[in-house]
Amino acid sequence: MAKLAQFKDFGKKIVCVGRNYREHAAELGNPVPSKPILFLKPTTAYISEGQAIKIPKGCTDLNHEVELGVVIGSRATNVQESEAMKYVGGYALGLDMTARDWQAEAKKNGHPWSLAKGFDTSCPISAFIEKDKIPNPENVDIWLKVNGETRQSGNTKDMIFSVAHLISYISQFFTLEPGDLLLTGTPAGVSKLKSGDIIQAGLGDVVNVQFTVQS
Repeated sequence: MAKLAQFKDFGKKIVCVGRNYREHAAELGNPVPSKPILFLKPTTAYISEGQAIKIPKGCTDLNHEVELGVVIGSRATNVQESEAMKYVGGYALGLDMTARDWQAEAKKNGHPWSLAKGFDTSCPISAFIEKDKIPNPENVDIWLKVNGETRQSGNTKDMIFSVAHLISYISQFFTLEPGDLLLTGTPAGVSKLKSGDIIQAGLGDVVNVQFTVQS
């Protein structure tokens, strides 16, 4: 998996999990799910550190969502939860950028979230993190600052569904392939961004990345 050093080497799919932290579900007025809520981003959503997050044309409420990313190491289909961690190749820090105004409209009308979640630059990501750098993905501090002010501060122990459960569940429906990225949900504290904002985000002291927002 060492070859997966840059986002461009990642796989064919970005599988995202919605509402995987109770406090985040609550801050948006959403019920806590009884099973994982899944959506996809296209790989054209990827950007790496040094590239700008662009506010999509017509969006008036762009939000940040910092997440632990799990990079799949080997092909996974119908995986048992007890075996799921064997399919983890490593990790990454990811941002699930969300056009919140578009998402609210889609939810109101019963439409998919594709535009709200999958626009170009909606998946900023760190470089690949070797698996041994995060020995316990169920207990990692995760944080995000905007212009030096802390907006999100949480820990993956607060996830509703564990990494192993997510891999097992997803693999019942989507075959996961080497390099595919799983974004595991965001803690509370999402907020509106504007052009010129500087985002810093990290996983404990393992990784720290920075992105700039542009209109």
